[in-house]
Amino acid sequence: MIDEEKIKEAVLSMIEAIGEDPKRQGLLDTPRRIAEMYSELFSGMEEDPKKELLVGFDEGHREMVIAKDIPFYSMCEHHFLPFYGVCHVGYIPKGRVVGASKLARVVEIISRRPQLQERMTTQIADTIMEALEPDGVAVVIQAEHLCMTMRGIKKPGANIVTSAMRGVFSRRAITRSEFLSLVGGNSR
Repeated sequence: MIDEEKIKEAVLSMIEAIGEDPKRQGLLDTPRRIAEMYSELFSGMEEDPKKELLVGFDEGHREMVIAKDIPFYSMCEHHFLPFYGVCHVGYIPKGRVVGASKLARVVEIISRRPQLQERMTTQIADTIMEALEPDGVAVVIQAEHLCMTMRGIKKPGANIVTSAMRGVFSRRAITRSEFLSLVGGNSR
């Protein structure tokens, strides 16, 4: 469980550490606001994304299913700055499908943890593979990282792209190519 009191204390210390007055009017409620924000941003710490995939429908469908351009916001664990972008998820069911919103929910839960984009990509693919046991899963994430944009190298607009391929997507180039061509025309 997220400890908002500890977060408030830490933020108060940070305000003092940068030489600001935590009693200044504009900063009085900042520790509380940041604690509430962190509770929201890191809500995925307390949720199991596999639970989202428990309810499915046996439709006999055995062709590719794709949820494309799922927006997400996450926090880089190295600097606690946001990274954000879109996630594309595809899977080939063995007859059992889940509601389209469930794939977006898996992305949402996993993104709401201190993350690395590479780990997030892997966790989404592995969660879907384990929970649905499909013939394959493909995940591609494209994101901009504020730790590269507003500090450090300062390269706004640079995107990081990661992928994770499981099952038939990793074994068959034609299946992987079909997925990549279908998600390649994204809006970003």
